[in-house]
This record gives sequence, structure tokens and C-alpha cells, in this order.
Amino acid sequence: MRIGLLGGSFNPAHRGHRRITLDAMRALDLDEVWWLVSPGNPLKDGAGDMAPFAARLESARIMARRAPIRASAIERDLHTRYTIDTVRTILRRYPRHRFIWLMGEDNLQQFHRWRAWRAIARAIPIAVVDRPGYNVAAHATPALGWFRRFQKRPGQAKNWTMWSLPAFVLLRFRPDPTSATGLRARDPDWFRHMGRTVPQRRS
Repeated sequence: MRIGLLGGSFNPAHRGHRRITLDAMRALDLDEVWWLVSPGNPLKDGAGDMAPFAARLESARIMARRAPIRASAIERDLHTRYTIDTVRTILRRYPRHRFIWLMGEDNLQQFHRWRAWRAIARAIPIAVVDRPGYNVAAHATPALGWFRRFQKRPGQAKNWTMWSLPAFVLLRFRPDPTSATGLRARDPDWFRHMGRTVPQRRS
């Protein structure tokens, strides 16, 4: 199977996550995408508006319904805190699958702050999804200065399983203005009234 991995806080998951996921699936010819709901993003330590993990996972499962998207608690179950550890473990556990890492352009802006970011790029191909408002900052980032020579053309996106690593492609889709920050600003207690008890299920 050809699987995309999209990590994030999903605080909460929203239609923008779903839309870019489905767009990326078509562009990359993926069978499914796993949403890796983070138990705790190291770059967001101390964030005062982070909802409980169970609520964020449930919001992801609700948003992923009726789509080839799997909202996963694998990072919680593996006790991995950093992307490099998650990626290495997934690649080892599922040797028959092919994986590509999906990230928004806002994450490319801070990719150089991720632990062992060059090792991530050498372990797995990466697809960066354009996000309006982040283009200038993302293209000035130290990571892209190193990464640019490995960039693939969008027309090559479906051939990602044949790329030599490191490799990444920048995908541009019609933007969706929805943001988790905006949703939290309008409803800071969103996780308290999701309509039902949020169970701690395993995935």
C-alpha cells in the first residue's frame, strides 16, 4: 500500500485537514492516509489551549469518517515523542508498505527545529502542501536552503516511490481558510461539548 503520514496536534481536527489530505491522496496516488495525533508536540510544550489527547483523537476520527483516512494513536502507543522515532518505527513495522510524510508549508517553516530533521528527510520522502501566508517565511527557512536541491516537480508526484532520498515535492491546491487556531478562538471549550463521552480507544 501507498500511505501518507500526516502528523499533528489536531486541536481540533477540521475540514482543512480533511481537504488537504484528500487533495494529497489524489496528487500522490495514495491508498490511504494515517493522521498521527500527537500526544504532545515538543514544539508546543506549555501551550495553554491544548485539549486532552482523547478529545483530539476523537475529533480526528469524526473528521476522517467515510474517507480513506485512519486517525491513529500510534505515537501514544509507541511512546514516541519525536517524528524521527515515529517514522523509523513505522518503516520497520510495516516493511511491505510505502510511506510518504505529509506536512503543511507552515511546518516547513520550522522543520529545521525538529529533532534530526535531516535524518527524517533521508528516511522518508516528503510532500509539502502549500499554505497561503506561509510562502515567504517557508522559502527563507534554513531547512529549505539545504533541501531545495532535492525538490521534485509536481508532475513527478505520483512517482514518489521511485525517488532517491532525500526528496520532496511542493503541492499547491485550492486553499481552505479553516484553521485550528481560529476554531479555538471562537470556541475555546470545543472539547467539552463534543456531544458524547470521549473514550480512550486504541488504534
